[in-house]
Amino acid sequence: MSSILKNHFPMIRERQAVIDEINHNTFLSARFNTWTLEEQEKFLDYCTGERGMKITYDPFFKEIFEPDYNPERLNSMLSSIFGQQVVIIKVLSNDGARISSEASLLITDILVQLEDGSLVNVEIQKIGYAFPGERASCYSADLLLREYRRLRDKNKKKFRYSDIKPVYTIVIFEESPDEIRHAKGYYIHRSKISFDTGIKVNLLQKYIFISLDNFREIMHNRFKAIKSDAIKKTSTDDKGINEADTGLFHNKLEEWLMFLSFDEPEYIEQLVTHSPYFKELYADIYDMCLNTERLMEMYSKELAELDRNTVTYMIDELKAKVDVLEEERDKTITEIDSQKAELDKISKERDLANNEIQRLKDLLSKNGINA
Repeated sequence: MSSILKNHFPMIRERQAVIDEINHNTFLSARFNTWTLEEQEKFLDYCTGERGMKITYDPFFKEIFEPDYNPERLNSMLSSIFGQQVVIIKVLSNDGARISSEASLLITDILVQLEDGSLVNVEIQKIGYAFPGERASCYSADLLLREYRRLRDKNKKKFRYSDIKPVYTIVIFEESPDEIRHAKGYYIHRSKISFDTGIKVNLLQKYIFISLDNFREIMHNRFKAIKSDAIKKTSTDDKGINEADTGLFHNKLEEWLMFLSFDEPEYIEQLVTHSPYFKELYADIYDMCLNTERLMEMYSKELAELDRNTVTYMIDELKAKVDVLEEERDKTITEIDSQKAELDKISKERDLANNEIQRLKDLLSKNGINA
């Protein structure tokens, strides 16, 4: 499989060359041997092009999209998401804006300001955490309040609410939460708030959710159909598949999402053949792979983040289950209390009825009548 990508990226090394470098360096071999066999094989696959790099993981994402020296890349990706040209003017710090420990649930998180003053937060999640809408709303509100205070303090008495520009929260899920994954056939969801009376009010909080798992399924099915058609075409006129006419990509956004979500060599080959722009990005990655020590350090950080994210997610999921169970318990207790009250009422009514029966019996007995 490595020969597929080596045709496009001749700098890719052979497996044995990478192993020899590791074995001949005490520091590299010591770190390499701390990994499981599966992790070692995955690292070697990265180095040799057996699989593509996971672009969405924080060290690799920042290496490719660092706005300070590669601003046009993030500009291009955001423009494809918004469906119009946008330009980043600066990167902002997220310190203090992220609520609680939610940052630990993220693979990567970047906050930028656009040319029109809008703020855009792009976060990538390995596993979609519980209550995605509620969490995104809370973070967006916190970020909007932060921007309001900044502008108010900066402009003093000249401050106007019209000074505040929209705040966009873009969440890219590798594995979507149920609320989003169930929308089969759709991979991007843009919020659109309207009023039932048709009034036009400028609301500042905007949301875009992107589901990479749904996108992968769509592209797998599309690619499978294209290959099937190519086989049929080859059997009839021997012309085979024409890369320019495959129809694999419907727009620029799908090219970017392919770059983010696929590490299979045959898909990478389709992308760089269709759009040479991405060949430069992959070339940067494979140049990075030539520095084994640096790549090992990045890979180690990735493994540590994955472990932390997974544990945090599991805790988060368990907390959500506990919340549900507590609600069910409280509901059951309420029902039991209600049933007890009803039983007490019935018991009192029964006792009153028995007392009345006894009173009537006593009255009849006094009058010499047998009940």
